[in-house]
Formats: sequence, structure tokens, C-alpha cells
Amino acid sequence: MPGNLTLDQLKDLVAKGEIDTVLVAGIDMQGRLMGKRFHAQFFVDGGYKETHSCNYLLAVDMEMNTVQGYKSSNWSTGYGDYIMKPDLKTLRLVPWLAGTALVLADLLDHHTHEEVEHSPRAILKKQVARAREMGFEPMMASELEFYIFENSYEALRDSNFTGLKPVSAYNEDYHIFQTTKEEDVMRAVRNGLYAAGIPVENSKGEAEAGQEEVNYKYSDALDTADNHSIIKNAIKEIAWSKGKSVTFMAKYDHRRAGSSAHVHQSLWTLDGKPAFADPSDKHGMSQTMKHYLAGQLAHAREITLFLAPYVNSYKRFCIGMFAPTKAVWSSDNRTAGFRVCGEHTKAVRVECRIPGSDINPYLTMAALLAAGLDGIDKKMDLEPEMSGDMYRAEGVREIPKTLREAAELAHGSYMLRAAFGNDVVDHYHHAAEWEISETDRVVTDFEVQRLLERA
Repeated sequence: MPGNLTLDQLKDLVAKGEIDTVLVAGIDMQGRLMGKRFHAQFFVDGGYKETHSCNYLLAVDMEMNTVQGYKSSNWSTGYGDYIMKPDLKTLRLVPWLAGTALVLADLLDHHTHEEVEHSPRAILKKQVARAREMGFEPMMASELEFYIFENSYEALRDSNFTGLKPVSAYNEDYHIFQTTKEEDVMRAVRNGLYAAGIPVENSKGEAEAGQEEVNYKYSDALDTADNHSIIKNAIKEIAWSKGKSVTFMAKYDHRRAGSSAHVHQSLWTLDGKPAFADPSDKHGMSQTMKHYLAGQLAHAREITLFLAPYVNSYKRFCIGMFAPTKAVWSSDNRTAGFRVCGEHTKAVRVECRIPGSDINPYLTMAALLAAGLDGIDKKMDLEPEMSGDMYRAEGVREIPKTLREAAELAHGSYMLRAAFGNDVVDHYHHAAEWEISETDRVVTDFEVQRLLERA
């Protein structure tokens, strides 16, 4: 369900004075909504056709620093414009903001009017088109986890991000009483997203103090990535409006569980039949599904950069906290990087448990698709299922332990270069190198506390 508002319906709401602001947002490298707030009358009178943004939006880091070294955007090219082309299929109400609607935009080259190849939405659309050429519709869903704190963002900044106070005091996995304490935020999240055209199924407590998860109905891959990005932004805005804060860091405290964004995937035929299901198979898996999963396993290490994009992401991969350390597959086993769910049903699917909640969903889903489709294209054989405690398994494929390792693997990946293009892989490899260099140069509180007196 890409949106819940047509342009004609928006025009009517604007005429009635019910909508006065339209957000036009592209997606940046970090998966954030970036764009402009339009006066609604200007938008419906013609602003919906296109607008412009500086092309540095796909060449900055989390701090919005103008990082040098990118081929596409730099001082020598003058930081020109991209065209922001609203995708009117994504037009929707934003009930948690007064009088506001939202539309997502594709980023186009100012001269050629072609989609910018390294823009996240374009990267995913390219892999979806490839799947459709092979006769498949990729269907996906993501489970989005995060922490809620009593502190406001402003209070946290004033205290230099010390004194974080989760909204509950203990593990609240499936806990109704504990999550009642969070309902001022979560009820607004569920109802707000549903009214925005995002079919939320439920929210639940997760396996830590103050940790929540939102689940929403599976959809085609692009719609799922769009929804994922809007949901993250919505949760932040709703929590902020209530004097609270949230974090989607993969690991905000080494003593606590990380936050994941497990991605469920299946392929369906273009006429709506489940391409992954085979009732005669031991696990109910078709040959197509086996080839797809084999491709993801074969390329798991080289696509991890797009599943874990920050230095902090790799601190989530630790034993005994439900984040995987091994890139192997198993049936309904939460210690494996890839879990087969829904055996012997038409909903049989692959759940990739590697991504954290800090992902850019477009890049994650594109990388998973690229690897899976390569497995189908090459008819890769699926390796034997692993069983038992994968944390204790020895001599098996491991998830990269650092961003540095993952970046090197992605940079050297022939599969990713064939699927995404050399310039795209080089662009995101450069982003990873910048993240590493920024982390390497900063003295941390841990180092000071450990070394200042004793070194």
C-alpha cells in the first residue's frame, strides 16, 4: 500500500483548509528523509511536478559534513543540483503533524533526468526490476526494534548524552504491563502510522528495558523500504512531541541487547503465486527458494556492509543476545544468521537476522535481493542445514567482525559490482572508509576511563 492519498484528494483537502503543508522527501545514504516543506497550495498548483536539492545530500555523513573523495559530488564539481521528482504513489497523510501530507521523491540527474544510480531508492528499484525480468515479485517485511528513553533529545544533548533512562526498568519481551508504561508513545505510533496508510500489525516489548518493536504488513520490496523509512522518522517525531527520545543505534550500551531489523523475504510469481513453496519438500522449500538462499549464503560476507553500515553496528554481533555471529541457515532457529520461517505454508520465507535497526532499508533489501537473485541465476546448491547452537559452531562462515573487514569484502565483490555497478560500490565503500577514519581519530570515554590514570 504505497500511499493513501491521490493528488485530486489532496487538492480537495487543501481547498477545504485541512492540509496546508506537504513534505517532499528524498532518501539519503543513511536512510533519512531529506527534503522541503511546501505550502500545500503551491504544491498542488504545480510544485508536485519537481523540485531541487543540492547533490551533496548523497555525499555527506551522519553529521552532514561535506565528505571529500566522492566522484559524484565534490568541491571541484561545484555541488550542483539533483531533481527531486515526487513519486505520487507514495502520497499520504501525516496524522501526527497538524495539517500535513508527505510524498517521497526520487533523485534525478539535473542534466539527464535519469535516476541517480547511487541513490538508495534507485539501487533497490534496479534489483526489483531485475527480479521482475526473471519472473518474480520480491515481497519483504522488516521488524524494527528501538529503545525509548524518558529523556528528551534536548536534555540528552545538554547532558552530553549521559544519564539515559529507559522508560521501563527490566526486560519487557512480550510484557503487557511494562509496555503499558510506553503507550503514550506506542499507541500514537500505531494509530498514526495506520492512518498514514502504513498497515501496522502490532507493537511489542522486546528483550531489554525500554526496548520496543513495530511490525507492519509485508509488501513489495520498494513499498516495504519506503514504509520502514517513514516509520523510523515517525517514531522519532512522535516520541519527541511527547518529551521522550528513541534510538535506532544497533548497540547503544554494551551491557544491553542490540536493536535489530530482521528482514523477511520471499519471491512470488508475477501472477501472484508463492515461488518459494513446495509442499513435497522436507522444509516446504522450492528449488527457487533453495537457490535464492544459497546465493545469500555464498555472498553473505560481502554484502554485510549494506546490512551493518557503521562501526557501532558490529558491536551488536555478540554471543547470547539473539544477534547472530554465523552466516549459516537453519529452520526456525534464532541463533543462525538466516532462518527459514513458515515451513510447509505458502508463507515460507527467509528471515535474515543480520541487519540492525541502523540500516538504510533500501540498501539492505537491494543487497539481499542481488545475492539471492545471483543464486537463482547460477542455480547454486543450498548447503546443508545447521542445527543447534550456532554461537558454538566452529569452522563455519562468520559474519565480518568489523566495518573495516566488511568494507574490504564489499569493495572486492564481483557480484555487487555486477549488480549495483562499480561507481555505486565505490561510493558506499568510500562512505564506510570515512566512518572508520572518523571513529579511529576520536578518543572515547572508555579509553579515558581505562587509561588516564593507569597507562
